[in-house]
Amino acid sequence: MSIDRLKLFQPNKLPENPEASDEAKAVKLGRFPSWLHRKLPVGGNLFKTNAILEKYRLNTVCEEAKCPNRLECYGRKTATFLALGKECTRNCGFCDIDFSKAPKAPEADEPLRIALSVKELGLKHVVITMVARDDLPDQGAGGIAAIITTIRQECPDVTIEVLTSDFSGEEKLIDLVLAAKPNIFNHNIETVRELTPRVRHKATYERTLSVLSYVKKNFTCHVKSGIMVGLGETDAQVLETIADLSRAGCDIITIGQYLQADRRKLLVKAFIPPEQFKAYEDYGYSLGVKQMYCGPFVRSSYHADEIQTLSTKHHG
Repeated sequence: MSIDRLKLFQPNKLPENPEASDEAKAVKLGRFPSWLHRKLPVGGNLFKTNAILEKYRLNTVCEEAKCPNRLECYGRKTATFLALGKECTRNCGFCDIDFSKAPKAPEADEPLRIALSVKELGLKHVVITMVARDDLPDQGAGGIAAIITTIRQECPDVTIEVLTSDFSGEEKLIDLVLAAKPNIFNHNIETVRELTPRVRHKATYERTLSVLSYVKKNFTCHVKSGIMVGLGETDAQVLETIADLSRAGCDIITIGQYLQADRRKLLVKAFIPPEQFKAYEDYGYSLGVKQMYCGPFVRSSYHADEIQTLSTKHHG
């Protein structure tokens, strides 16, 4: 289905008149709309998960990026491990992870500590993400490969998803990660083409598409990417991005609401209603994308275990 038929996917919008609805009034006053309100989770797993992460001295993107889902995910005994340190060599406008031109060296025992925590948490699907490490000769690719390999040794039945940097587009580094045979390779495009220079640091829209296409053409794992909305993009630009990701071979696309993690970060330009997320979801499915995961609270690894059915057990 072409982007020219955008009108078929136009969702209901908040009224243009700021006095027309309670939702619009709330947004005008700086409050979250009703669809971004949720109850805090309860249960012992929340504390058990946190205790295990502390025991093995592990970082999670849940904490470092101030993810709004971290309490829910901890309660479900899931977490997205943040590998290769807590400091990133890129300073993206949306991300709250600390920036450093010279981060601390990765810890040699990190792969084993992650693998043991996966075993103790009883995970069936694990997500490993990373800070960008442009300071390292291999930009962190070897570290991610070592983590995958060690998890395979300790937990052979676990499916593994990696969410990596673009490795500056260097194919030999991508090959190093994929040689360890993750089930899902995820690299986020983050935003639409027009907003990329403002939203991302160093990474480019075209290079992300190139990385995704390369992985799809040369490896058997499933390919995944995601974008944030609410940064000032238009509906047409989002649909163009979905179409670009589909052409690049993405099996899975996530779309979620951007939320400002820190006052220094980019401002939220709009709160996108659930109906619009459904429109984006329908459009992706119309293009043949296998899994569209769209909604206000969706993040690239949110409920990732629910879509592991797309993946096989480890290849080879």
